[in-house]
Amino acid sequence: MKSFLENQIVKSRTVAITGHTRPDGDCVGSCMGLYNYIVDNYPDISVDIYLETIADSYKLVKNTEAIRQPGTEPKVYDLFICLDTSQKDRMTKGAELYFDAAKVTVNIDHHVSNTKFAGMNHVVVEASSASEVVYDLLNETKISLSAAEALYMGIICDSGVFKFSSTSEHTMQIAGRLMGIGVDSNRFIDEVFYERTYIQARLLGQALLNSVRVFEGRCIYTVVDREMFERFSADHNDLEGIVEQLRLTKGVETAILISETAEGTSKFSFRSKKYVDVNQVAAVFGGGGHVRAAGCTVQGDWKRPLKTFLEAIEGQLEADV
Repeated sequence: MKSFLENQIVKSRTVAITGHTRPDGDCVGSCMGLYNYIVDNYPDISVDIYLETIADSYKLVKNTEAIRQPGTEPKVYDLFICLDTSQKDRMTKGAELYFDAAKVTVNIDHHVSNTKFAGMNHVVVEASSASEVVYDLLNETKISLSAAEALYMGIICDSGVFKFSSTSEHTMQIAGRLMGIGVDSNRFIDEVFYERTYIQARLLGQALLNSVRVFEGRCIYTVVDREMFERFSADHNDLEGIVEQLRLTKGVETAILISETAEGTSKFSFRSKKYVDVNQVAAVFGGGGHVRAAGCTVQGDWKRPLKTFLEAIEGQLEADV
């Protein structure tokens, strides 16, 4: 039986796909997985994919050269699908123009903070990733290797290679099926999740050296400011893995990565192990995500917001005592 998504796809002649700003592995994986699925199975459908610049490691997935940047001219799609995006204003910059003009809009996600901003919303908060949600909406007998590789990449990135608490028996079953299609699991795990460029390794090292522990070592944070980005010739794609490495520090419950942007804003990424609901913490400044992984962007300097976030975290830590 066809899912609601496949029913919408087959009724359309033109389809657009997008994800969130600063696309991570799950965003790219879910978008490219769906793109490759449509291209491979429905050659008569014109499909465009809009994402901001992606990390080189994600280009291991086939057809990433098809990714486009939104233009300024209006374009009306029969179907516009937004993936892995909790709020409309977090959509790929410029894609909102097409989204608003589309005949049918679909929002597919797994963030508990999703605002259900589309005409059709499918949010599965217990899923490990948006890629897992997409897989469940496709006909598994029609998933090609190119689609399988993209979805597998998304799952390993957002599940921390199957070690985050969102990883379920169903997640593992899907991963096994994708491997059965031919996904080279070792290659994707090594080259996408663990392998780092020299720039990324140096940035990680400096971020760890600059880290600060508070609340008797139960919380740790670090800042990557504009000066560090310039010194290491790095960009925001090079931040991958830093907050997770902080979270793995012995005795730490909550980790925070703060990064300054060229636009004068500060981005906060939160991770926790067991007790702190970082989705609630991020929500203090309008952010969100998951119970154990969340984020937000604030205007201007990061110091005052950090104080507020730490107070929210301290309150949850004290409740745990």
